[in-house]
Amino acid sequence: MQRLADILDGISLMTASIIRWLALMMVLVQFAIVVGRYVFGVNSIAVQESVLYMHATLFMLGAAYTLLVDQHVRVDVFYAKATDTTRRRIDIFGHVVLLIPSMLVLLYWSWPSVRNSWKILEGPISVGGIEAVFLLKSLIPAFCILLVLQSLSLLIRLLLPGTSASKADA
Repeated sequence: MQRLADILDGISLMTASIIRWLALMMVLVQFAIVVGRYVFGVNSIAVQESVLYMHATLFMLGAAYTLLVDQHVRVDVFYAKATDTTRRRIDIFGHVVLLIPSMLVLLYWSWPSVRNSWKILEGPISVGGIEAVFLLKSLIPAFCILLVLQSLSLLIRLLLPGTSASKADA
């Protein structure tokens, strides 16, 4: 089971190592947009939309890695002062009752829209924009699948005796 958890963690680590460069690319493109518009008077809707696409990709595909390294948003009302055993129980509850079911519901309800978008190769958001909304919508099922896989990895670690659930604990 430990090996399976390591493989699932590897998916998040590999995804993060690839998409982290989008943050730098996004800043550079945004800088070029500002310089182009205010210095040279040049503007492109497609280039502006590319920042939206990069931001969405960074957020949606980076969420599983964020969960892996325990940097996700957590409501610390009870968690902060809880014992390790109570924290483990809260985490197990969160994965089994909240995270995994909500991702499966989101995947189920978003799939028809994603499928239809691919079927018609849905065009740009704005006139003159990137003609690939179907790719943007594909981030939704990818987000759900990556989070479910990472959640299963953390759940395996939480249920195995003597293991740490997150890479941040290691």
